[in-house]
Amino acid sequence: VQPVESGGGSVQAGGSLRLSCAASGYTSSSDCMAWYRQPPGKGPEESEHVADISSEGLTRYEDSVKGRFTISQDNAKNTVYLQMNNLRPDDTAKYFCAPGDWGGGVCYPAAGYWGQGTHVTVSS
Repeated sequence: VQPVESGGGSVQAGGSLRLSCAASGYTSSSDCMAWYRQPPGKGPEESEHVADISSEGLTRYEDSVKGRFTISQDNAKNTVYLQMNNLRPDDTAKYFCAPGDWGGGVCYPAAGYWGQGTHVTVSS
């Protein structure tokens, strides 16, 4: 079952949004969830990693979002969240999530499990 992202929208710079990723039907001995984003005008292959979280709560962030974004999870709901604060225009993108396998502090997304994404637009 593909993950389902929600929570996107349009905000002004400095604003906040919380994205949700509901994922079920994926199990792994070392599972995790990853958030990626696809900026406007760029193809899927140019998507940027944003943040990961392992099933044990270990997290990893790209430098561009450290201190502004927080990834968290509710295992009972099979849902991962991305709290985005102090948003900037260069955060504008389609955000999507995928389950994966955790190894060496990195979440490796599973092929074929990408969601449809949710759009985030930040105006200056």
